[in-house]
Amino acid sequence: MTVLPDEGFSLAAEFPDATREQWQRLVEGVLSKAGTVAEGPAAEEALSITLLDGPTIRPLYTADDSAPAAGHPGFAPFVRGGRPEGTAVSGWDVRQHHADPDPGRANEAVLADLENGVTSLWLTTGDAGLPIEALPAALDGVYLDLAPVVLDPGADFEAAAHRLLALHDERGLPPGAARGNLGADPLGTLARTGGTTDPAESLAAAAALAARCLRDRPGIRALTVDALPYHEAGGSAAQELGAALATGVAYLRALTAAGLTVDQACAQLEFRYAATADQFLTIAKFRAARRLWARVAEVSGAATASAAQRQHAVTSSVMMTRRDPWVNMLRTTVACLGAGVGGADSVTVLPFDEALGLPDAFARRIARNTSSILLEESHLARVIDPAGGSWYVERLTDELARAGWEFFQWIERLGGQAAILREGHLAKSLADNWEACSDRTAERRYPITGVSEFPNLTEKPLEREPAPRPLSGGLPRVRRDEAYERLRARSDAHLAATGARPRVFLAALGPAAAHTARATFAANLFQAGGIEPVLVPVDAATVAEAFARSGAVIACLCSSDALYAEQAEAVAAALEQAGARQVFLAGKPRGEQQKAYAKAGVDEFVFAGGNAVAVLSSVLDRMGVA
Repeated sequence: MTVLPDEGFSLAAEFPDATREQWQRLVEGVLSKAGTVAEGPAAEEALSITLLDGPTIRPLYTADDSAPAAGHPGFAPFVRGGRPEGTAVSGWDVRQHHADPDPGRANEAVLADLENGVTSLWLTTGDAGLPIEALPAALDGVYLDLAPVVLDPGADFEAAAHRLLALHDERGLPPGAARGNLGADPLGTLARTGGTTDPAESLAAAAALAARCLRDRPGIRALTVDALPYHEAGGSAAQELGAALATGVAYLRALTAAGLTVDQACAQLEFRYAATADQFLTIAKFRAARRLWARVAEVSGAATASAAQRQHAVTSSVMMTRRDPWVNMLRTTVACLGAGVGGADSVTVLPFDEALGLPDAFARRIARNTSSILLEESHLARVIDPAGGSWYVERLTDELARAGWEFFQWIERLGGQAAILREGHLAKSLADNWEACSDRTAERRYPITGVSEFPNLTEKPLEREPAPRPLSGGLPRVRRDEAYERLRARSDAHLAATGARPRVFLAALGPAAAHTARATFAANLFQAGGIEPVLVPVDAATVAEAFARSGAVIACLCSSDALYAEQAEAVAAALEQAGARQVFLAGKPRGEQQKAYAKAGVDEFVFAGGNAVAVLSSVLDRMGVA
C-alpha cells in the first residue's frame, strides 16, 4: 500500500487558483444579458444588498473579508457562545409561551408541553394573560425544581414575583433548587405602555427584587432586558441590539447603585431578542449581542466569567401572517434554526396561529416539536458555533455589532433609554426604519409567501378564540403583512356584501409560451389585493366579448414584448371601447413604445419592483370597493 505524505498534499493541486477578477468578469457577462453594464468591482457591487441599518450583504466573501477574531466558545468576547460546551450537552432550553387567562386550560396546556419536550415555561401574567392569583392553579403538578418558570408580568412584576416565590416556599423548595426569571423589566414596560413618568421607582423595586433573589433564591434571575418591543415596533436588528444594550446598561447602573456588585448585577439579567426568517441575520445578531455585552461588562469591571450574556430567543411576531398561516411553520422553523445556530440559550417558537388568537393544541405541538426535530433529528446543537469561521457570518456579525454599538451610543448621548422613550426619539427612529421596510414590502422586494406572493383567495380562514389584549399605549406593534391585510379585508367585505370578489380580466395574448410568465405575475399581483383574476386567451377581435362575459371592470394585458408590439395597441383600444374602467399592461416598456400603448388606452404598467400596494389600493378604489 502506498502512503501519501500529508505535507503539501492538496486535492486541488492540479487546478489553477481562481481569482476574484475572474469571478467579476463572469458576473459582468450575466449582468449584460439583463441590460446592466458594470465592470470589475462595480459588477460585484451591483449584486450587493444594503440592509436598512447599514450592513451590506455581498455576493461573494473570501479570506480578504476579514473580521476581528471571534475568540473561542465560552471565552471573551463570547461571540462563539457563552459556554465552552455551547448547547452540545443538552441542546438549547425549549421554552414555551402561555398567555391563556383561564388557569384550568393553561394548566392543561402547560402539562402537555412539559410531557412532550418543553423544558421551561414563559408565562404572561396580569391583564395581558394569566391572573397573578391563578399562578398556583396554572402550575399545579409542575415540578418547579425541574421546569424553570419565566414571568412576563408587565408593570405588576412585584406582585407576580412575590406570588411565584411564595409558591416556591409553599412547596418547600430548597433555596438553590429553583431556576427561572421573575421578568422585571421597567423600561420594557415603559416602551410597551408609554407615559412620561420617571421609571426610577420601578427600577428601585426591581433592584430590591434582585437583592431578594440573591439572598433567598440564588438560582433565579430578577430582570429581563426585553428587546421585543423595539423589534415589534419596526426596529432593525441594529436598533434592537442598541436599545437592548442601553436598557442593560441602565439596569446595571440601578443594580449597582442599590448595592449589588457588577458581577452580581450581570448575573441578574437575561436578554430577549427576536429571531426572524432571515437565518444569517439572526445568527449574526445573537453572536453580535454577546460581543457587545461582553464589552459593556469589561468596561464596567465585571469578571470575565460574568460577562457572558444569557439569551432568550423568540420567533418574530412581526413576520407572522394572518393569511395562509400554515406558512408560518416554515418561517418559525428557519428562525429557530438561526437562533440555535447563533447560540441562544433558550428558544421560544411561537405557534403558527399566534396572529389569530389563542393557539390550539395542534399549533402548540408543532411549535415545541420544531425545536425537538432540530435538536433530536437534525442534531443541530451537536456542533458548537457551526457558523463560526464563515467569512460571511463573521463579517456580518462584525458589521452588525458596529451598527448596534453606534445606535447604543446615540441613545446614551440623548440621555439613556428612559429619556429617549419619554421624549419620543426612539419611537421616531423605529418608525423611520419601519417606513423604509414597508416600502420594500409594498414593492415586493421583501416577499411574503401566501400574502404578497402566491396568495390563495379560496383559502378558508382559521378561527381562534381571542387572546387577551397585549400591553399598549406606547410603541406600536407592527406586522409585515398589514398593508396587504387591509387590502384583503376590503375584498372580504365586498365578497360578503355582493357574493363575489372584485375581478380583473387577464387578456392573454398569443400562445401559452408567450403569455404564461406575465399572466402568472399579474395573477399573483392582483390576488395579493384580494382581486380574483379571470384569465382568457384573446386577440383584438375576441377581447371585447370575452371581457363582457368575465364580470370584471378592469383588465390587464399579458404577453411577451414581441406580441405586445403586434397586438397591444389594438387590444387596449378594444378594451377601452368595451367599457374597461382601467387597462393595465404587465411589463415595463420604455420610451416611444410606452407612449404608444398609453395613447391606445393602457392606463398603467405593472412590473416587478413597482409599488404593488399603491396599485392594488387604487384599483380597489376604481372598482368602488369600500
